[in-house]
Amino acid sequence: MEELNKTIFKEFILVGFSDLHQYQILLLIVLLLMYITSVIGNFAVIALVKAGPSLHCPMYYFICVYAALEISFVSVTIPKLLANLTGSSKKISFIGCFLQLYIFNALGITECYLLAVMAFDRNLAIHYPLRYSSIMNHLFVILSVVLPFAISFIITLFPTIFTAYLKFCGPNEINHFICDLAPLQNLACSNPFISKVATSMATIFSSLTSFILIIGFYTHIIITIIKIKGMESKHKAFSTCSSHIIVVCLFYITVIIVYINPQGSQYDKFLALMYTVIVPMLNPFIYTLRNKDVKEALYKIMLLKLKD
Repeated sequence: MEELNKTIFKEFILVGFSDLHQYQILLLIVLLLMYITSVIGNFAVIALVKAGPSLHCPMYYFICVYAALEISFVSVTIPKLLANLTGSSKKISFIGCFLQLYIFNALGITECYLLAVMAFDRNLAIHYPLRYSSIMNHLFVILSVVLPFAISFIITLFPTIFTAYLKFCGPNEINHFICDLAPLQNLACSNPFISKVATSMATIFSSLTSFILIIGFYTHIIITIIKIKGMESKHKAFSTCSSHIIVVCLFYITVIIVYINPQGSQYDKFLALMYTVIVPMLNPFIYTLRNKDVKEALYKIMLLKLKD
């Protein structure tokens, strides 16, 4: 508490994209449309899975949870960014800043682990098709969702607390549109070494570890698919994974670039737009347009609606 008491101000200023004066309105409109598309699209995925009996299986249950995560993820950051772009107050309280930081990073880490769980699910379905239903029972599926949340919110506590205990004596302008670890650590008057180590460790135990697990699962999946006889069977097996592979690539490329070296740079906020806005907006389209089962379920629902 002593270090916290040395902080001489009670709020931060999120600079965001204030330097792009001539593009403020354009950026506001684009981001608002992307935010609305992301929320509606992910809600549509959840509604579609719920309405389609053929989609009531573990894989689509995980997709629903992931869609709900995406809605929460964008809603933690984008409304504040939109308010910032409208010319409203760019200020955020000290507590509000660290609360946003904690929830944003916890949800991000949860996504990392959930993507690994989804890769494990596909590996299990392709490698052990006969045992899949008995292993992926209701209890196991629930635990597979609850554990990523629990672990993520615990892991995120450490870098958040260490960063909150740094001494902030000015300036209080964060060169980002969200309160994140690296920009805050760069503002600290005290030595942020421990905070940066905690951030790197959290990154290794979340993003990097889950990414390695996903690579391992998909290596196993590819080996199994190669052994399958018949091109049609191989294509069918791989098609169940293609959407997930695209989502993983989109998410991890920017996350690893930004967080594996938490020094912070002027480009971080532009890269952050990729995984905070663009990826959540694209995911519903990836999971629907590239998924035969989802398209068939949507077609059946539309036929039923037309008949009614």
